[in-house]
Amino acid sequence: MSSAEDRDDGSSRRALAALEAARPVWTGRHWAIGIALLVFYAVCWQLANVDLAKLATGLPKLGYWIASAWPPALAEMPIFLHRTAETIAMAALGTTGAVVLALPMAVLAARNITPWPRLVGPVRVVLNALRGIDSFVFALLFVAAVGLGPFAGVLGIMLHTWGSAAKNFADHIENINLEPYEAVRSTGAGRFSAIAYAVLPDVLPVTLSMALFWWEFNVRASTVLGVVGAGGIGQELKASMDLLDFPRLFTIIALIVVVVTLIDKFSGWLRRRLI
Repeated sequence: MSSAEDRDDGSSRRALAALEAARPVWTGRHWAIGIALLVFYAVCWQLANVDLAKLATGLPKLGYWIASAWPPALAEMPIFLHRTAETIAMAALGTTGAVVLALPMAVLAARNITPWPRLVGPVRVVLNALRGIDSFVFALLFVAAVGLGPFAGVLGIMLHTWGSAAKNFADHIENINLEPYEAVRSTGAGRFSAIAYAVLPDVLPVTLSMALFWWEFNVRASTVLGVVGAGGIGQELKASMDLLDFPRLFTIIALIVVVVTLIDKFSGWLRRRLI
Protein backbone atom coordinates (compact mmCIF):
# COMPACT_ATOMS: atom_id res chain seq x y z
CA MET A 1 0.00 0.00 0.00
CA SER A 2 1.43 3.42 -0.95
CA SER A 3 2.05 6.23 1.47
CA ALA A 4 -0.74 8.26 -0.20
CA GLU A 5 -3.21 5.41 0.40
CA ASP A 6 -2.02 5.20 4.01
CA ARG A 7 -2.68 8.89 4.46
CA ASP A 8 -6.14 8.61 2.88
CA ASP A 9 -6.96 5.63 5.10
CA GLY A 10 -5.78 7.51 8.16
CA SER A 11 -7.84 10.56 7.22
CA SER A 12 -10.92 8.38 6.76
CA ARG A 13 -10.44 6.81 10.18
CA ARG A 14 -10.06 10.25 11.78
CA ALA A 15 -13.18 11.50 10.00
CA LEU A 16 -15.16 8.47 11.20
CA ALA A 17 -13.82 9.00 14.73
CA ALA A 18 -14.85 12.65 14.59
CA LEU A 19 -18.36 11.67 13.43
CA GLU A 20 -18.64 9.15 16.23
CA ALA A 21 -17.54 11.76 18.77
CA ALA A 22 -20.00 14.33 17.41
CA ARG A 23 -22.93 11.89 17.44
CA PRO A 24 -25.26 12.84 20.30
CA VAL A 25 -25.41 10.36 23.15
CA TRP A 26 -28.92 9.95 24.51
CA THR A 27 -28.76 9.54 28.27
CA GLY A 28 -31.64 8.76 30.56
CA ARG A 29 -32.06 12.48 31.20
CA HIS A 30 -32.42 13.21 27.48
CA TRP A 31 -35.03 10.47 27.10
CA ALA A 32 -36.94 11.83 30.09
CA ILE A 33 -36.96 15.35 28.62
CA GLY A 34 -38.07 14.01 25.23
CA ILE A 35 -40.92 12.01 26.75
CA ALA A 36 -41.97 14.99 28.89
CA LEU A 37 -42.14 17.21 25.80
CA LEU A 38 -44.22 14.63 23.93
CA VAL A 39 -46.64 14.39 26.85
CA PHE A 40 -46.79 18.18 27.12
CA TYR A 41 -47.68 18.66 23.47
CA ALA A 42 -50.13 15.76 23.55
CA VAL A 43 -51.96 17.46 26.42
CA CYS A 44 -51.84 20.80 24.56
CA TRP A 45 -53.29 19.10 21.48
CA GLN A 46 -56.20 17.80 23.53
CA LEU A 47 -56.81 21.05 25.41
CA ALA A 48 -56.76 23.06 22.17
CA ASN A 49 -59.32 20.68 20.59
CA VAL A 50 -57.22 20.36 17.45
CA ASP A 51 -59.33 18.60 14.83
CA LEU A 52 -57.77 18.25 11.40
CA ALA A 53 -60.99 16.77 10.02
CA LYS A 54 -62.83 20.00 10.88
CA LEU A 55 -60.05 21.97 9.21
CA ALA A 56 -60.40 19.93 6.04
CA THR A 57 -64.17 20.48 6.10
CA GLY A 58 -63.87 24.20 6.82
CA LEU A 59 -61.28 25.13 4.19
CA PRO A 60 -63.76 24.89 1.28
CA LYS A 61 -66.12 27.20 3.18
CA LEU A 62 -63.27 29.65 3.69
CA GLY A 63 -62.49 29.49 -0.01
CA TYR A 64 -66.14 30.24 -0.83
CA TRP A 65 -66.15 33.25 1.52
CA ILE A 66 -62.96 34.60 -0.03
CA ALA A 67 -64.40 34.17 -3.51
CA SER A 68 -67.63 35.91 -2.50
CA ALA A 69 -65.66 38.87 -1.10
CA TRP A 70 -64.90 40.12 -4.60
CA PRO A 71 -65.46 42.83 -5.71
CA PRO A 72 -64.66 44.88 -2.59
CA ALA A 73 -67.26 47.25 -1.15
CA LEU A 74 -65.97 50.78 -1.67
CA ALA A 75 -69.17 52.73 -1.09
CA GLU A 76 -68.42 53.23 2.62
CA MET A 77 -64.76 54.09 2.19
CA PRO A 78 -65.13 57.54 3.87
CA ILE A 79 -66.47 55.79 6.99
CA PHE A 80 -63.65 53.25 6.89
CA LEU A 81 -61.04 55.99 6.56
CA HIS A 82 -62.54 57.86 9.50
CA ARG A 83 -62.50 54.73 11.64
CA THR A 84 -58.92 54.03 10.57
CA ALA A 85 -57.93 57.55 11.60
CA GLU A 86 -59.53 56.84 14.99
CA THR A 87 -57.41 53.71 15.28
CA ILE A 88 -54.19 55.59 14.50
CA ALA A 89 -55.13 58.34 16.96
CA MET A 90 -55.87 55.82 19.69
CA ALA A 91 -52.50 54.18 19.19
CA ALA A 92 -50.63 57.51 19.05
CA LEU A 93 -52.21 58.96 22.20
CA GLY A 94 -52.02 55.71 24.14
CA THR A 95 -48.38 55.11 23.22
CA THR A 96 -47.31 58.69 23.95
CA GLY A 97 -49.02 58.68 27.35
CA ALA A 98 -47.47 55.32 28.17
CA VAL A 99 -43.92 56.44 27.28
CA VAL A 100 -44.26 59.63 29.33
CA LEU A 101 -45.41 57.59 32.34
CA ALA A 102 -42.85 54.86 31.71
CA LEU A 103 -39.73 57.00 32.04
CA PRO A 104 -40.12 57.90 35.75
CA MET A 105 -41.33 54.38 36.52
CA ALA A 106 -38.24 52.98 34.78
CA VAL A 107 -36.00 55.10 37.01
CA LEU A 108 -37.76 53.75 40.08
CA ALA A 109 -37.51 50.16 38.79
CA ALA A 110 -33.82 50.33 37.79
CA ARG A 111 -31.78 48.84 40.64
CA ASN A 112 -28.61 50.75 39.83
CA ILE A 113 -29.95 54.34 39.97
CA THR A 114 -33.28 54.22 41.81
CA PRO A 115 -33.56 56.84 44.56
CA TRP A 116 -35.53 54.41 46.73
CA PRO A 117 -34.19 50.84 46.44
CA ARG A 118 -37.00 49.41 48.58
CA LEU A 119 -39.51 50.43 45.93
CA VAL A 120 -37.87 48.40 43.15
CA GLY A 121 -39.73 45.21 44.01
CA PRO A 122 -43.21 46.76 44.37
CA VAL A 123 -42.76 48.90 41.25
CA ARG A 124 -41.75 45.88 39.18
CA VAL A 125 -44.76 43.96 40.48
CA VAL A 126 -47.01 46.79 39.28
CA LEU A 127 -45.28 46.87 35.89
CA ASN A 128 -45.61 43.09 35.51
CA ALA A 129 -49.31 43.37 36.34
CA LEU A 130 -49.79 46.05 33.67
CA ARG A 131 -47.83 43.97 31.15
CA GLY A 132 -49.75 40.82 32.02
CA ILE A 133 -53.16 42.33 31.25
CA ASP A 134 -53.70 42.81 27.53
CA SER A 135 -54.89 46.13 26.14
CA PHE A 136 -58.00 44.29 24.92
CA VAL A 137 -58.94 43.44 28.53
CA PHE A 138 -58.17 46.97 29.73
CA ALA A 139 -60.32 48.40 26.93
CA LEU A 140 -63.17 46.09 27.95
CA LEU A 141 -62.96 47.39 31.52
CA PHE A 142 -62.79 51.03 30.45
CA VAL A 143 -65.76 50.63 28.12
CA ALA A 144 -67.74 49.80 31.26
CA ALA A 145 -66.17 52.77 33.10
CA VAL A 146 -66.17 55.60 30.54
CA GLY A 147 -68.57 54.26 27.91
CA LEU A 148 -68.25 53.19 24.29
CA GLY A 149 -65.81 54.95 21.99
CA PRO A 150 -62.13 55.49 21.24
CA PHE A 151 -61.32 57.00 24.65
CA ALA A 152 -61.67 53.57 26.25
CA GLY A 153 -59.26 52.24 23.64
CA VAL A 154 -56.72 54.97 24.39
CA LEU A 155 -56.78 54.10 28.09
CA GLY A 156 -56.52 50.38 27.42
CA ILE A 157 -53.53 50.82 25.12
CA MET A 158 -51.84 53.24 27.50
CA LEU A 159 -51.99 51.02 30.58
CA HIS A 160 -50.69 47.88 28.87
CA THR A 161 -47.94 49.75 27.01
CA TRP A 162 -46.98 51.63 30.17
CA GLY A 163 -45.99 48.42 31.92
CA SER A 164 -44.19 46.94 28.92
CA ALA A 165 -42.28 50.11 28.00
CA ALA A 166 -41.24 50.87 31.59
CA LYS A 167 -39.92 47.31 32.01
CA ASN A 168 -37.86 47.62 28.81
CA PHE A 169 -36.51 51.05 29.78
CA ALA A 170 -35.57 49.85 33.28
CA ASP A 171 -33.72 46.83 31.89
CA HIS A 172 -31.78 49.09 29.53
CA ILE A 173 -30.89 51.53 32.33
CA GLU A 174 -29.51 48.65 34.40
CA ASN A 175 -27.13 47.76 31.56
CA ILE A 176 -25.74 51.24 30.78
CA ASN A 177 -22.29 52.51 31.71
CA LEU A 178 -22.65 54.45 34.97
CA GLU A 179 -19.29 56.24 34.78
CA PRO A 180 -20.83 59.49 33.39
CA TYR A 181 -23.51 59.30 36.07
CA GLU A 182 -20.93 58.85 38.85
CA ALA A 183 -18.80 61.67 37.39
CA VAL A 184 -21.73 64.08 37.50
CA ARG A 185 -22.58 62.96 41.03
CA SER A 186 -18.97 63.55 42.13
CA THR A 187 -19.34 67.23 41.25
CA GLY A 188 -22.00 67.57 43.95
CA ALA A 189 -25.00 67.35 41.62
CA GLY A 190 -28.14 65.74 42.97
CA ARG A 191 -29.35 62.32 41.92
CA PHE A 192 -32.09 63.63 39.66
CA SER A 193 -29.77 66.16 38.00
CA ALA A 194 -27.25 63.37 37.34
CA ILE A 195 -30.01 61.22 35.86
CA ALA A 196 -31.15 64.08 33.62
CA TYR A 197 -27.68 64.91 32.32
CA ALA A 198 -25.88 61.55 32.35
CA VAL A 199 -28.52 58.83 32.03
CA LEU A 200 -31.32 60.24 29.89
CA PRO A 201 -29.05 61.11 26.92
CA ASP A 202 -28.01 57.44 26.81
CA VAL A 203 -31.57 56.17 27.24
CA LEU A 204 -33.19 58.61 24.79
CA PRO A 205 -32.30 56.76 21.54
CA VAL A 206 -33.67 53.50 22.93
CA THR A 207 -36.73 55.37 24.20
CA LEU A 208 -37.45 56.81 20.76
CA SER A 209 -36.90 53.46 19.06
CA MET A 210 -39.14 51.62 21.50
CA ALA A 211 -41.82 54.34 21.31
CA LEU A 212 -41.97 53.93 17.54
CA PHE A 213 -42.09 50.16 17.90
CA TRP A 214 -44.94 50.34 20.39
CA TRP A 215 -46.82 52.78 18.17
CA GLU A 216 -46.58 50.31 15.27
CA PHE A 217 -47.65 47.45 17.52
CA ASN A 218 -50.54 49.39 19.02
CA VAL A 219 -51.89 50.39 15.62
CA ARG A 220 -52.14 46.68 14.80
CA ALA A 221 -53.50 45.78 18.24
CA SER A 222 -56.09 48.55 18.30
CA THR A 223 -57.72 47.27 15.10
CA VAL A 224 -59.52 44.69 17.22
CA LEU A 225 -60.46 46.91 20.15
CA GLY A 226 -63.65 47.87 18.36
CA VAL A 227 -64.86 44.33 19.06
CA VAL A 228 -65.49 45.43 22.67
CA GLY A 229 -66.85 48.85 21.64
CA ALA A 230 -63.61 50.81 21.97
CA GLY A 231 -63.95 52.49 18.57
CA GLY A 232 -61.65 52.43 15.60
CA ILE A 233 -61.78 50.31 12.47
CA GLY A 234 -62.33 47.21 14.59
CA GLN A 235 -65.88 48.37 15.19
CA GLU A 236 -66.63 48.19 11.46
CA LEU A 237 -64.72 44.90 11.24
CA LYS A 238 -66.95 43.31 13.87
CA ALA A 239 -70.12 44.62 12.23
CA SER A 240 -69.09 43.10 8.90
CA MET A 241 -68.32 39.75 10.53
CA ASP A 242 -71.65 39.71 12.36
CA LEU A 243 -73.51 40.39 9.11
CA LEU A 244 -71.33 38.00 7.06
CA ASP A 245 -70.81 40.89 4.65
CA PHE A 246 -67.65 39.51 3.03
CA PRO A 247 -67.04 42.25 0.42
CA ARG A 248 -67.18 44.84 3.21
CA LEU A 249 -65.00 42.65 5.43
CA PHE A 250 -62.43 42.18 2.66
CA THR A 251 -62.26 45.94 2.08
CA ILE A 252 -61.65 46.64 5.76
CA ILE A 253 -58.95 43.96 6.06
CA ALA A 254 -57.22 45.24 2.91
CA LEU A 255 -57.32 48.79 4.29
CA ILE A 256 -55.82 47.63 7.60
CA VAL A 257 -52.99 45.84 5.78
CA VAL A 258 -52.21 48.91 3.66
CA VAL A 259 -52.27 51.29 6.64
CA VAL A 260 -50.12 49.04 8.84
CA THR A 261 -47.60 48.61 6.01
CA LEU A 262 -47.38 52.37 5.43
CA ILE A 263 -46.95 53.04 9.14
CA ASP A 264 -44.23 50.40 9.33
CA LYS A 265 -42.37 52.05 6.43
CA PHE A 266 -42.80 55.53 7.90
CA SER A 267 -41.71 54.41 11.34
CA GLY A 268 -38.58 52.74 9.93
CA TRP A 269 -37.73 55.89 7.97
CA LEU A 270 -38.28 58.08 11.03
CA ARG A 271 -36.22 55.77 13.23
CA ARG A 272 -33.29 56.02 10.84
CA ARG A 273 -33.49 59.83 10.87
CA LEU A 274 -33.84 60.28 14.63
CA ILE A 275 -31.58 57.56 16.05
